[in-house]
Amino acid sequence: MVPIARACACDTYFTVDPTGELCLKPGTMGLRQTLYYGTGSHTFVKANYPWLSRIEVEVQAGGGGSAGANAAANEAIPRPGGAGGGYSKSLLAVSALGASVPITVGAGGTAGGATTEGGDGRPSSFGSLVIATGGSGGTNNMPSGTSLNTGQGIAGPGAGTGSFAVGGGASGSAIRLSGGYAMAGHGGDSFLGTGGLGRTTEGAGLTSRGYGAGAGGGLSFGGSVTGGVGGAGRVIVHLYG
Repeated sequence: MVPIARACACDTYFTVDPTGELCLKPGTMGLRQTLYYGTGSHTFVKANYPWLSRIEVEVQAGGGGSAGANAAANEAIPRPGGAGGGYSKSLLAVSALGASVPITVGAGGTAGGATTEGGDGRPSSFGSLVIATGGSGGTNNMPSGTSLNTGQGIAGPGAGTGSFAVGGGASGSAIRLSGGYAMAGHGGDSFLGTGGLGRTTEGAGLTSRGYGAGAGGGLSFGGSVTGGVGGAGRVIVHLYG
């Protein structure tokens, strides 16, 4: 006689569907996939993931760009950095989602020209459920000169929308000691990035690292320099079965 195989399944994790197939129960499978969205507009479609039970959404806004400078000969102009973008996060049940959810990932602020301010970082969002605010661009708030002077850094943006929401980091102020010694402000940090370095040598504003942080300010000792570009935002969606 040939023995008949017999298998048992724990009903905490498994169920039998109407067709007789053994299936995992929704909500018991843990993390199954992570989606990463870069700058631009996207759409999350719930039906693409029929096993989905909940999602964790991380939203990082763009960081501010910084201003450039054009000091007169033998004079100096340092610029403050751009502010870091805000960050928000929420854990959402699949029932809280519509059939599709629009996603916006904010770009980093543009680099200012020799006489213009840095651009603001753009906000990022997952529908109306999770939103983060972009960081403001660095100003061109110091004239050319040789005397001691400072340029105020940029305040970070406030918290957006989400179960956990924080504003971005403020940028560093610029300081001029003389026509030959000065320091540009560093870019503001973000939750997912580090602001650009505050330079002490002439040149364009320095870029950030990671996502959503502000650019460091430009510094001129008589030459024409541009600012730096702020860090782009990011939206990350963790899918749980």
